[in-house]
Amino acid sequence: MPITVTDYLDVVSSWCFWSEPTWAELKRRYQGRVEFQWKIALMDSTGLPTSREQEEWFYRRSGMMMRSPFMLNTDWYDARLPEWLAPNSVTDDRIRLALARAAMREGKKVGDWNVAANIGAEAGGIDAEKLLERARSQAIENRVRASTAEFRSLQITQRPAFVIDTEIGDRAVFSGVLKLEPLAATLDSMLDDTAAYAAHKAHFGDPPAR
Repeated sequence: MPITVTDYLDVVSSWCFWSEPTWAELKRRYQGRVEFQWKIALMDSTGLPTSREQEEWFYRRSGMMMRSPFMLNTDWYDARLPEWLAPNSVTDDRIRLALARAAMREGKKVGDWNVAANIGAEAGGIDAEKLLERARSQAIENRVRASTAEFRSLQITQRPAFVIDTEIGDRAVFSGVLKLEPLAATLDSMLDDTAAYAAHKAHFGDPPAR
């Protein structure tokens, strides 16, 4: 694919939860023309609330901004945890959505490895013990840490972050942007540019050697 969109997210980020309809629509609209992938970007003390009361305040704000008919549930939150490694390790595309919903709609304690594994196993139709063993492996933690480091190297702070790269070297970064329109407009523009480059190459070939 000439264009790749990478969604950097944390499974228990409410802003990432609210972004899912946009992500789904982008994949539907640009299927076959754009490659889509997501990576974990763990939140740390700079992005996590410090109390249940603060989390509720954030949920009220984001819920109002999204015109949501429901408020997210804070029962899952534990201020003692410096990061949420368990739900971000027990995950694939189906499982991460199930975990996000279990936490923020149902208040389930997904910071507990066993709780996260059981939710993931049910969503993925796989064995909970095997899923837990894999999730707690060093290989998975290394992958999560590496993608988080990638996110930090972009020198942005908001999740989700949508990073759009083209084969002609263009890049657009949206940090904390949830609305479909600016993302779609950027993809349309980049697709047009890559098509123009392809047409030029068909007529003139590669540039002369220096």
